[in-house]
Amino acid sequence: MALSQVLAPQLQQSLALLQAPTLELKALIEQELQQNPVLEEVLATEGEQELKTGRENEQPAEPPDPSEPPADVTFDPATEKPSGPVDDFQAEFERLAQMDQEWREHFAQTNLPSRRSQEDEEKRQFMFDSLVAGTSLQEHLLEQVRLSDLAPEQRPVAEMIVGNIDEHGYLQHGVDDLAFSTNIPADKVMEVLRVVQSFHPPGIGARNLRECLLLQLERAERKDTLEYRIVDEYMDALGKRRIPEIARGLNLSVEEVQEAVERIGHMEPRPGREFLPDNQQYVVPEIFVQKAGEDYVVHTNNDQVPHLRISNTYKDIMAQPDSTTEVREYIRDKIRAGKFLIKSLHQRQQTILNIAKEIVNRQREFMEHGVSRLKPLTMVQVAEVVGVHETTVSRAVSGKYMQTPQGVFEMKYFFTSGIKTASGVGLSNTSVKDMISEMIENEDPSKPLSDEEIVKLLSQKEIVIARRTVAKYRSELNILPSHLRKVY
Repeated sequence: MALSQVLAPQLQQSLALLQAPTLELKALIEQELQQNPVLEEVLATEGEQELKTGRENEQPAEPPDPSEPPADVTFDPATEKPSGPVDDFQAEFERLAQMDQEWREHFAQTNLPSRRSQEDEEKRQFMFDSLVAGTSLQEHLLEQVRLSDLAPEQRPVAEMIVGNIDEHGYLQHGVDDLAFSTNIPADKVMEVLRVVQSFHPPGIGARNLRECLLLQLERAERKDTLEYRIVDEYMDALGKRRIPEIARGLNLSVEEVQEAVERIGHMEPRPGREFLPDNQQYVVPEIFVQKAGEDYVVHTNNDQVPHLRISNTYKDIMAQPDSTTEVREYIRDKIRAGKFLIKSLHQRQQTILNIAKEIVNRQREFMEHGVSRLKPLTMVQVAEVVGVHETTVSRAVSGKYMQTPQGVFEMKYFFTSGIKTASGVGLSNTSVKDMISEMIENEDPSKPLSDEEIVKLLSQKEIVIARRTVAKYRSELNILPSHLRKVY
């Protein structure tokens, strides 16, 4: 015997809907539409037509209570039983008609104004249909193998070498390893590798960064240049930016070496970069924040959330005299499940909207001025105002994005720890990072700011933090220490 907490299926579904981003939400709703026959989605054009017909033929109903989806009028939610006699179908049908009319009114007030026009949808679909898959690096190299002057017995070796080149353009295994695994003499593998290294893009098939840069310089007929000597003889010192050491070794001035290093910096360290797939992730904002006069208007992206309703087709089945009790109970169970889904969707949208409004209310200065005015904010603070648990806030903002006057940001971005300034004002650590980044960006390259100097500059702005904290923030910003940033 053991005690354990188990989440009810309906609660699990409600949490899944709350946590799912817009694109995942659409997939979950599509799954429910396939599993529940009484649910159907109302398209924008269909909703407009139904609304027009309803207004012409019926008196408009009172708008539904925003805290309760209109679908709940079909049954008594307290008992989850039909509110009328079991076989009083006419009364149920009248309530269903009233529910549909109320939902059309609600749909017109929330979703229809944000729907795209037919022309916009056609343009958007044309854009997606026009996207084509790019050529991969391996395909590009294999095509050059087929067009090369390699002997027939060398082509399989070339294909094997191409198969061992990673997405950045580097050969993953050494010549000896390839020779051992294929029983091909190392000199034969090396001979074919030299041919592959002559392919486009320059530097392809290199075994390390040094060889990659040398191959590019050779291809550009710059073998007799200072850059070639630096890469060939002083690669370790170059990686650590020991410019004076290189200058002494070459018996040249620091300025000459610095100019050569800058030219090396314009070379491509990853020759396969142009063939990398487009890994950009496109997000759909859940929340839109727009400035209206002196205030900010916050609204949810109802355009991307499918509008659901209880289908009328079940009436024909239930109205049939030969419909069995099992059939009627099955339909009623599906209606209850559909009602709960619609209610959960409504609650999801309302919860996210309430959280977004509180974020905008607390981060108003950010909306006005940007990252430098971001304030410290915790999920507990928002949860207390919205009236939910902090774990609910965490689920609600997970993977969600907000479009603001300052750009599109993940909703979690607005929750940051902070520090107290000398005047007692809270300041987000993100704002401090932004200040540090700006200081380093505007520093004198020949005299880069040390972490201790950054601490002093921040203290002049009444921001008191330790040197190790500056080092931590600098590391998180992927900024090198001062001695590695120095330009001689």
